[in-house]
Amino acid sequence: MTSRDQILAKVKQNQPNSVHLPDLSILGKESFDPITKFAETAVAIGAEVIEIQDFSEIQKYINSKYSGKTVRSTLADFNSENWLALSPKELDGTDFLLVEAQFGVAENGSIWISDKDLGQRIAPFITEYLGVILDKSKIINTMHQAYQIIGDEDYGFGLFLAGPSKTADIEQSLVLGAHGARGLVIFLK
Repeated sequence: MTSRDQILAKVKQNQPNSVHLPDLSILGKESFDPITKFAETAVAIGAEVIEIQDFSEIQKYINSKYSGKTVRSTLADFNSENWLALSPKELDGTDFLLVEAQFGVAENGSIWISDKDLGQRIAPFITEYLGVILDKSKIINTMHQAYQIIGDEDYGFGLFLAGPSKTADIEQSLVLGAHGARGLVIFLK
């Protein structure tokens, strides 16, 4: 047995016991309208929020802003190519990506997206602009509630996305789209 194997065997023997998630039912009892709070917070952190009645409004938005550009989506109604088989390098140059989120969090304007929604992990980071469809009935108040929803699930990959990418390192000024999607539009249905 090599020293590497010995170290790994000792690590495997010394794993902590599993513990149950804490009861967070006392949290998240805030009294605000989650849809309004979500929209206000998302706009404040740089996202665009558009309330829609049906998917045709999304198609009109895409046609008006991204006509002739590379648009991809994980939704069957919007997908014109099998881009899920493309390599990350081949996905570079995507102008707009449309996905559906599992839920949103009102207190910080974030959305939860997992590998089930994305198709490829690189997708929300390599696209120039990201569009996310979010069902209003799936907006919860707090991250504590979000933790309860995702805590026991088994995801290969998931992320809370809040607004377009941003950094304030460059000359102490906020730059949107510095290292990911330059813009985020959330379609509330």
